[in-house]
Amino acid sequence: MSDKDIIEAADNFVLNLFKEKLPNTFVYHNYSHTKRVYKSINEIIEDSQISVKDATILKLAAILHDTGYIVKREGHEEESVKIAREFLEEKDVEKDIIDGVEKCIMATKFKNTTPKDHLEEIMRDADSSHFGKDYFEEASEFLRQEYIAQNIKNYTPQEWRDENIDLLINKHKFYTSYALNNWQNTKQENLADLIGKNKKIKKKIKKEEVKAKLKAKYKDKSVDRGIQTFYRTALRNHIKLSDIADTKANILLSVNAIIISLVLSNLLSKLDNPSNDYLIIPTAIFVIFSAVTMILSVIATRPNVTRGEFTKEDVDNKSVNLAFFGNFHRMELQEYEWAMEELLKDRDYVYTALTKDLYFLGKVLDRKYRILRWTYTIFVTGTIISILAFAISFYLGGSRMS
Repeated sequence: MSDKDIIEAADNFVLNLFKEKLPNTFVYHNYSHTKRVYKSINEIIEDSQISVKDATILKLAAILHDTGYIVKREGHEEESVKIAREFLEEKDVEKDIIDGVEKCIMATKFKNTTPKDHLEEIMRDADSSHFGKDYFEEASEFLRQEYIAQNIKNYTPQEWRDENIDLLINKHKFYTSYALNNWQNTKQENLADLIGKNKKIKKKIKKEEVKAKLKAKYKDKSVDRGIQTFYRTALRNHIKLSDIADTKANILLSVNAIIISLVLSNLLSKLDNPSNDYLIIPTAIFVIFSAVTMILSVIATRPNVTRGEFTKEDVDNKSVNLAFFGNFHRMELQEYEWAMEELLKDRDYVYTALTKDLYFLGKVLDRKYRILRWTYTIFVTGTIISILAFAISFYLGGSRMS
């Protein structure tokens, strides 16, 4: 077989071998990687002055160098040598070519080894050529995913960048003049990209750490804002309810005042006539219920003003509510200002004052709404009774007149 036929046969052999026996978890060390190495070998060969035999050795080594992965990962180079020898002997390839292929395959063993001759240098550069290619980031990610899929090591993107930076700086080097002239610059660019991304990520992580510290620092203040919002909302709702109660009481007061005015202006003049005596009782009932309703409406809205003074002991004991005007309206401005300064020095005192204010507003609302409930009940009851009384009086009065 010619060299070309042997190389073509080796290529078909590896393609079928990987299809049948290579696990799908090999997302990097697969036939695509083999073809990339083969392409890189050809690039170097075209730029080098080597014999046809050496070129054949390199091409066969590039095609066969990762076949050992079908057997095991660690020590796959030795397995690749066995598979390559068996295949090449079947094809009656010359012994010196087989020996050369074996040496080149073993040259791809990266850890703690250095190439011993020019062919091994070419093979090592071709196998690691992706470090100096534009597709380095993509190929590198495939290798990370292969490690994860095979449970070798679950590298995070950050850890993988650190690993690659260390590899490119401290562990890898190109040997051939072609690789140094054509791939070294791209390798440096890829390294610079990794370092740049690393700096951005670390800066972002540092920024997030600062945010976390600030968040922890001001956590208590956030809680304070929540408490303040609660008091603000509760107090506003209480004041609105108080306004509603006052409005309802005023409506009842106005309605009943109008009713009494109409009664006094229209019915009283008719009661002087003895024939209208039957209207006295329903009119009295109507007026009494209206008057009671008005009185209760006034009571519901009647303000309760306290003594309006406090002592230094009251402030020291935190027993006075400085948020309510009824506790300080008789005090001098200087005394009130002093008391407020003492209040604002103590956060707990502030919340105690707000709590008391909220509580006593609730007590006032309870009193207002209980009185209003009775007021509406009396008004409705009085209206119904008055209507019935007028109806009965008209009926009896009409019968008597007839």
